[in-house]
Amino acid sequence: MTSRPSSAKAPPADLPLLLAFDLDGTLIPDQGRELPDATAGALSRLRGLGVRLAIITGRDTPPRPVREAMQPDAVATNNGGRIEIGGELHAEARFTPAELEAVLAHELEDARVVVFTPDALYIDLPPGREPEPWMLARSFRPLAEAPREGVLKVGLYHPGVADLAARLRESHPHLVLTGAQPPYTQFLTVTPVGAHKGAALALIAEALGIPLERTVAFGDSDNDQAMLELAGHAVQLGTLPLLAPHAHEQVTSPEVLGEYLNALADRLEATGVPRV
Repeated sequence: MTSRPSSAKAPPADLPLLLAFDLDGTLIPDQGRELPDATAGALSRLRGLGVRLAIITGRDTPPRPVREAMQPDAVATNNGGRIEIGGELHAEARFTPAELEAVLAHELEDARVVVFTPDALYIDLPPGREPEPWMLARSFRPLAEAPREGVLKVGLYHPGVADLAARLRESHPHLVLTGAQPPYTQFLTVTPVGAHKGAALALIAEALGIPLERTVAFGDSDNDQAMLELAGHAVQLGTLPLLAPHAHEQVTSPEVLGEYLNALADRLEATGVPRV
């Protein structure tokens, strides 16, 4: 683990406290499905001490093993566009038909396009391109069958997504665009107005009755920037330059996150926080 000397500080060591985690590259390795053992054990300790836990991810659903091991109080998916608290739907942002039409009019030849609704995936693959394993596991449908209402997120895979992102920022500045820059230079995610991780963190904290200054956010890529900026304490996983100015601390990788979280649990126990 490393910390930035210019801004390093310790997270709160008493309650109330909300920890909010990105998934890929943060809580789990990219495209992983299970928590590292040390992380799972640390989260169990923290939960037992009364710390509230949240997942805030770009995925449309967390892997079941992660959810079962973590037992989060809240889950925000689709970059914060869909929020569940205590297992109940709390908020959901959807494109208007006109917004969706603008995003899908991308002019990126042979792009892979994935449209997400609450219940299904709709995918367009270039000729000769085989579906990826995660697509097959989700029983996707052709993009031509996608509805024009109720869409929560669009993902586009193509070397030219940066140009598309620039055009959309000009024509539809209220939409939320992430990716199309390192580390995801060939992947662009588009979500509706207000559907970003910062807004999700604020809504979850309010619903759980926890002030934002009592929140700790963990993230590794550009879609985490909004929640790292908003959180009372920001922990960056990895060394992406974009996030460094917003981080109070840095942790090298998901594999060593458990060490950081166990140290936080030690500090909470040392201050006399009772187990619940």
